[in-house]
Amino acid sequence: MKRPPTYWYKAKKILSARDPVMMSVINKYKKGFLTTRNNPFFSLCRTIVGQQVSVASADSIWSKFFKKCKKNIKPKVVLKIPNRILKSAGLSRQKISYLKILAKAFENKSFNIRKIKKMNDSEAVEYITKLKGLGVWSAEMFLMFNLNRPDIFPVKDIGLLRAISKNYKVSYPPSKRFLEKISKLHSGYRSVFTWYMWRSIDPSNVEY
Repeated sequence: MKRPPTYWYKAKKILSARDPVMMSVINKYKKGFLTTRNNPFFSLCRTIVGQQVSVASADSIWSKFFKKCKKNIKPKVVLKIPNRILKSAGLSRQKISYLKILAKAFENKSFNIRKIKKMNDSEAVEYITKLKGLGVWSAEMFLMFNLNRPDIFPVKDIGLLRAISKNYKVSYPPSKRFLEKISKLHSGYRSVFTWYMWRSIDPSNVEY
């Protein structure tokens, strides 16, 4: 049975006390919480598939990719699948290349998850983005969803920007000044803030 991160309920109380908008959103969406699969390779593959496409497109491509891997997302499996098969799942040539690079890095252990766990957020983002195909957004999704870091604020995420615009009744995209204000207001628990913002525009749980 999945459980929320240890900080989850405390964060909800703190965010609600700081911000009436968040109090309203938290009260409206009482079910669900940030979860982790405890499967780093799976999570990073998911972020690569989800890069620069809509949630619906990402879900569709992921479903096909999952089937091509026979529901077994492991480095060896991904490396064995011919590129043409992966292309038939809707993956671009570039994303196929990134998935293979990622799989090789896990296979030869040049990518070290244990190291990441000992790093702070900015160090971890820098380490993850050294691997071709993993940008800042992918690194942030990994820290948030796989490691359940409490204070990740993915300001380039379109869904988050849309949700902030909707809930705070500001123009889209929100100004840099407004985002800085929101970031400061929810500092310490920005992962929780982000999760609830996503939830406010999409009732299904976001997972990577």
